[in-house]
Amino acid sequence: MADFAFPFQDPGLPISDRVDDLVNRLEPAEKIAQLRHGSPAVERLNIPAYNWWNECLHGVARAGVATVFPQAIGLAASFNRNLFTRVFHTVATEARAKHHAAARMGDHRIYRGLTYWSPNINIFRDPRWGRGQETYGECPWLTAHLAKAMIRALQESQGNHVKIVATPKHFAVHSGPEEGRHSFNAEVSGKDLHETYLPAFRAAIVEAGAMSVMTAYNRTNGEACSASRKLLVDILRKRWRFRGFVVSDCGAVADIHTGHGLADSMAEAAAMALREGCDLNCGGAYKHLTEALEEGLITEEDVNRSLERVLTARFRLGMFDPPDRVSFASIPLSVVDSPEHRQLSLEAARQSIILLRNQGDFLPLPDSLRTLAVIGPNANSREVLLGNYHGIPSESVTALEGIRGRVSENTRVLYQPGCDITAIDHRLNAPDRYFAEAVLAAEEADVAILILGLGPQLEGEEGTHYLAGKSGDREDIMLPDIQRELLARILETGTPVVVVVMSGGAVSLGGQLDGVTSLVQQFYPGQEGGRALAEVLFGDYSPAGRLPVTVYKSVDELPPFGDYNMEGRTYRFFRGVPEFPFGFGLSYARFSYRELHLEPRELEVGGDLLVSVEVSNTSEIPGDEVVQVYLEHLEKEEHSPPVRQLAATRRVHLLPGETRRVDFTIESRQLAIVEESGRTAVHPGRIRLYIGGSQPDPVSLSLGAPEGVSGVVDLVGERMQLGD
Repeated sequence: MADFAFPFQDPGLPISDRVDDLVNRLEPAEKIAQLRHGSPAVERLNIPAYNWWNECLHGVARAGVATVFPQAIGLAASFNRNLFTRVFHTVATEARAKHHAAARMGDHRIYRGLTYWSPNINIFRDPRWGRGQETYGECPWLTAHLAKAMIRALQESQGNHVKIVATPKHFAVHSGPEEGRHSFNAEVSGKDLHETYLPAFRAAIVEAGAMSVMTAYNRTNGEACSASRKLLVDILRKRWRFRGFVVSDCGAVADIHTGHGLADSMAEAAAMALREGCDLNCGGAYKHLTEALEEGLITEEDVNRSLERVLTARFRLGMFDPPDRVSFASIPLSVVDSPEHRQLSLEAARQSIILLRNQGDFLPLPDSLRTLAVIGPNANSREVLLGNYHGIPSESVTALEGIRGRVSENTRVLYQPGCDITAIDHRLNAPDRYFAEAVLAAEEADVAILILGLGPQLEGEEGTHYLAGKSGDREDIMLPDIQRELLARILETGTPVVVVVMSGGAVSLGGQLDGVTSLVQQFYPGQEGGRALAEVLFGDYSPAGRLPVTVYKSVDELPPFGDYNMEGRTYRFFRGVPEFPFGFGLSYARFSYRELHLEPRELEVGGDLLVSVEVSNTSEIPGDEVVQVYLEHLEKEEHSPPVRQLAATRRVHLLPGETRRVDFTIESRQLAIVEESGRTAVHPGRIRLYIGGSQPDPVSLSLGAPEGVSGVVDLVGERMQLGD
């Protein structure tokens, strides 16, 4: 203690003792100030200012140069948990390096901290949602599976210290519409709540140990999410035993008063949130806690409880320890944007590419092409590489640049944008003239590659887009009209057409799909997106990405956007015929499945199931296969279980002719049914399991997915209700 002015500065003491000491030294006004995202310095105690707001959906964001990986939905398309571990270990390393470099300069501004408000694990239940690009798609199991890998990588620990703090968001039942999010009430049944909207959050808290959670703007069943007794107390604190801190989305506490009308004043809104366990406020509402304290709406004990939670996180990050006592503090700034990190971004971009159509095995393209036309508004766009919530890459490769860098020296590349991304943007004032030049290029070429799709101008969070008409959401899922017209003109030339759709959500080609030779989906791919695309187009890399969302034929097949009932949505409850199913994606290699083993075939309720299958690469091309396990309840119709549910997946690399046995453990919870009441229970009955490279649906098989294998397991015993 002799070397430290106060006990809270002594790294040799337990963190709980240090937190208690610091809390007891602060005045009420100082305590309240520390519960706002821009926490001021306490100079008399030598405590520097700290801004809690930081983002890392797909790399350190908004803090200058950093490695930019594919947007979250693109990373999810890899279906590769190991990739997530590597990517977000790298992200946390860059985060630490940037934080300590800033701290050494006395820079404590926004986006310099170690508390990161990622991942976004809301379910992408409707393709119109502009923020769906930030998520891991529409499957609760896949979202949980990938989120756990991300959170554990970000929160790597050494001794008492964690590398950075992860914050899954937005808790809960939040996935659009963006328009009205500050006043919207999401009405949801207990079944949908526990079957779809909460499982990923439970996994993030209970299994991955996320140290913080961010609330949503909306209400859920009448309660503001930032002051919800059911969500924040009954479920989060009591059922899941969460011990970390809760932060509001930015402005969400103020919405309790101004948007939802649940409080008569800002002081009352702030008090409601604090009492129910919203510990930290992004925004200005908690400055009214002083007024709430004076009026008796809260007590100092309420303030202390939240302050202890947020300060514990800062101590776990080593913010009150000498730098030489924090091993992460020695990470040099030189790791940021290093060649190794850029190479990992390239690998992630490769793994995220999805081949959806390849008529006559047209792709990969040969090196002998004489002339290649590269056409489209996204062909040479850097903006489309990044999506939203991104850093600044020191270098990036557009699709055009990637293709030009890859073709043979004997191949001539003709480039024409053809049109702008949407007719709303009039920077190209004569579309017919640009159409004509694009048509001439296609007519002269052996192959036309059209790089079409969306961009952050058209989809994103409220206020981040500038061309969309619905606060960042889309009204339909078709290509913008001007791009559809461009595609029609190019198809009329008779030149073979490869379409690449770059977007953050599902895009349907509708009736134009029949004329397209090959179709590639590339969700916003990060800084190396163009290079990865060229490698796939020319066969240097065999694609293996899978759709983390369903591509519907039109929004006419979907319920209203604002309806949170899951019936008719996502692969789990949609009963129509999609354009492309969830989990689908082709490869240049060919794979086969055989020798399914299920152990035991008669499983006692409450037990785990062992599954294994042999997967063979029957082609002469090395490649990855994404092995997927789906389960289907053959009984219990009264509880309306999903049509099918992804239960496991593994991405494996197989050499030509190689066969490998792939093993899975399906845990008891995955075999459970969520009953109409919202209770989760394992029921006796029959379950069919299917293992293959896609869903066991006729559409996937008709599109070229390999046929998998299936078997039935009997669950025996008595119904067993699960506690948490």
